[in-house]
Amino acid sequence: MEAKEDASISLLHQTTNIPNDSFNLAYIIYFILGTGFLLPWNAFITAVDYFNYLYPDRSVNRIFAVVFQSVSLICLLLIVFVFRKFHAYVRINIGLGLYLVALLVVPLMDWFYIKGRSGVYEGFYVTVVVVGLSGVANALVQGGVIGSAAELPERYMQAVVSGTSASGVLVSLMRIFTKAVYPQDIHGLRNSAILYFSVAILFMFICFALYNVVSRLPVVKHHNKLRNEHSLNQEEVSSYSSIWNIIQTIKWYGLGVTLIYIVTLSIFPGSVTEDVHSTVLKDWYAILLITCYDVFDLIGKSLTAVYLLDNTNIALGACFARLLFYPLYLGCLHGPQFLRTEIPVTSLTSLLGLTTGYFASVLMILAPKMVQIQHSETAGILIVVFLILGLAIGSVLSWFWIL
Repeated sequence: MEAKEDASISLLHQTTNIPNDSFNLAYIIYFILGTGFLLPWNAFITAVDYFNYLYPDRSVNRIFAVVFQSVSLICLLLIVFVFRKFHAYVRINIGLGLYLVALLVVPLMDWFYIKGRSGVYEGFYVTVVVVGLSGVANALVQGGVIGSAAELPERYMQAVVSGTSASGVLVSLMRIFTKAVYPQDIHGLRNSAILYFSVAILFMFICFALYNVVSRLPVVKHHNKLRNEHSLNQEEVSSYSSIWNIIQTIKWYGLGVTLIYIVTLSIFPGSVTEDVHSTVLKDWYAILLITCYDVFDLIGKSLTAVYLLDNTNIALGACFARLLFYPLYLGCLHGPQFLRTEIPVTSLTSLLGLTTGYFASVLMILAPKMVQIQHSETAGILIVVFLILGLAIGSVLSWFWIL
């Protein structure tokens, strides 16, 4: 009895003596990590015009999406149910290394083998393999980073999810730059693709260095120690029963995240960029709509640093209310002429990004706090599973169903 009381006093002492995050360094690093682990995927899909030129008979983006999301989902499930005790520090470093390998293959293959030639389909098969390799890396890095942020105070999860939106904004700005500066021929396409992959490679090096720094910061070490002491003072339960208990605890949060991304991915970018047109903006219209979505997605995720909605019922209600985007977009595509113009469509797309960012961020921040601290990492990884499930279902719906 005395031992338990001493342990409780020790844990209370640690929770009231949390080291300062000097210069917000840990917060900034987690923001950069959130930006970094989505950049490789963004590089692949943003270079779609380059890949479409090289492989004109393939549905490049759709194939990339199916391969990337399915591989990520399978690997995340393996991490949760088979390799849960595989330390996050090792998983993340291995994942960053796999990202570097996958990203280096595309420009090296172009320089030494494809050389800008169209129809060299051996290159396509290799590219699909490295997209799958990126899916493995994504499961290791995204699951690991979000899982580790889940063990820390809420602001660090907010930093990670905001970083994921910053990744989209960065890539959108690069897309605008390359379209404005490079000629729209094979030389311009090759240069833009090299830019995307070079930035992603640079970010992977930065993420590798910063992650190995953040794991040594006092505030992170403090919470890791606190989690370990909680684990030692809790009764052991079987791995599978523990996982299912966590799922039962966070299931509504996970359902909300899944629903958010089903709605968003079934509309954006497919119908938004392919089914609306502007005689004024022409082929810039789709690029600007994507940029508006990414910017407002970042704003939404950043708003949780100012005001975090802690009412789960309201957050889940908002997730279901977002189903109204379907009739609203139908109105913009097939309704009165004034609804089909640039301002209504841009406004609705911005609102889609804002609500996606804010409510996904709220649920991802709150979910890991619903379980005991020693289960926070697993809860964080499971939330990523729900997220990728929503992305996968939404991607499939966008493929087979057009507004």
